[in-house]
Amino acid sequence: MEEISNLEKQAVEEALNLNWKQAIKLNLKIIKIDKKNLDAYLRLAFACLQLNKIEEAQRYYKKVLKIQPNNNTALENLNRIKILMTKKQKKITEKPINLDPNLFLDIPGRTKSIALVDLGQKNTLAQLSVGEKVKLKIRRRRVEIRTQQNDYIGHLPDDLSKRLLILIKSGSEFSGYIKEAALNRVVVFLKEEKRGKKVAKYFPFPINLTGIKAEEILSTEKTDDSKDEESLELTDADLEQLAEMLASEEKEEYLPFSKETQEEEVEE
Repeated sequence: MEEISNLEKQAVEEALNLNWKQAIKLNLKIIKIDKKNLDAYLRLAFACLQLNKIEEAQRYYKKVLKIQPNNNTALENLNRIKILMTKKQKKITEKPINLDPNLFLDIPGRTKSIALVDLGQKNTLAQLSVGEKVKLKIRRRRVEIRTQQNDYIGHLPDDLSKRLLILIKSGSEFSGYIKEAALNRVVVFLKEEKRGKKVAKYFPFPINLTGIKAEEILSTEKTDDSKDEESLELTDADLEQLAEMLASEEKEEYLPFSKETQEEEVEE
């Protein structure tokens, strides 16, 4: 049906732009036309979750199960909602997040979406919202992702942890946001905010040049410290060289640990 198809396209677009209220309105229109539209109910429930409308999300996920009893997405999110429905958790989840539609804009070489490993406790994961800002914390030669309240969410894969540790040691700065959140999968969106002088000519993340002209990227990605140099992709060999250089410059350990981090590790 053409009307439903057009509404679905609009609903998906609004969700991609993080406009949850409008996404809810459009999905409700779809359901009014087709009361058994499974995808519309799933989108509707998810949008409600992003606005902390827990009871409404629960109701829509239950309707999904009436249409498809073994739907994994609905079952998983109902389990998540069960955690959020406790009085203690309910208060914590009432946190407004002002979302920028361009928050997850991909910039080749400067941003990266990555699934975390060794996820934390379910009561922490259940409270995560799309667009929520997170902290990057150096611990035990890896980069952990934590909430603003310092609750552990998960950590970056070892290869990416190594890359960021060296770049951070070189003066680079990164921000992170929740892009996907579930009890068994959390994806964060990382963005380079500042490039250290020692790595000014390098892109922090691997670049996929498919369909992109390299000269277009290079013309927009030069930093103030390297206006006359072309930015290059950072290879494993470059990382090793940087690590050796940093180790020789300072007598402290190869990877930086804050006083707070050291104290926490002793406590553990």
